Amino acid sequence: MKTIRLVPIGIIHTPYKTPEGMAIQSKFDRHGTGQVKLFSKYRKGLKDIKGFSHLILIYHFHREKREMVIVRPFLEDKNRGVFSTRSPLRPNHLGFSVVQIKKIHKDGFDFWGVDMLNQTPLLDIKPYITHIDSRKNVKNGWFQKHLRGGKIPRRARIMKNHLA
Repeated sequence: MKTIRLVPIGIIHTPYKTPEGMAIQSKFDRHGTGQVKLFSKYRKGLKDIKGFSHLILIYHFHREKREMVIVRPFLEDKNRGVFSTRSPLRPNHLGFSVVQIKKIHKDGFDFWGVDMLNQTPLLDIKPYITHIDSRKNVKNGWFQKHLRGGKIPRRARIMKNHLA
């Protein structure tokens, strides 16, 4: 199998040095602010993002070294297959978050919706487009039980006792 090489395009700065207290998904973080700083050769790629309110950040879970195919998600007391979760213990350690743009700078932007650690390597940015990215009649598998009336799950932040 051919090796794929990914190169970071920038760094994500957040208030979180450890996972404790961090939201488990960006939607559950209502107050935290993060910042993307792009490396100079990629900054021109920010052209035209001003008209978007949300972006998809694709990044590397840089502090996670373990890889597992069976994991225990934060909201669960049961083991699940890694591909039915968003666990950082996955092969390649890729993560993504839908974030809301707060302010655009010449070298990056500030955003709301922090669910990643400080100094996270950013691999790509894509615009979130409602008519393309939103779906109807979606099934949420085992996670459905945690979506009571669209409310934030009871344990939407990483608790110390869930850290390995």
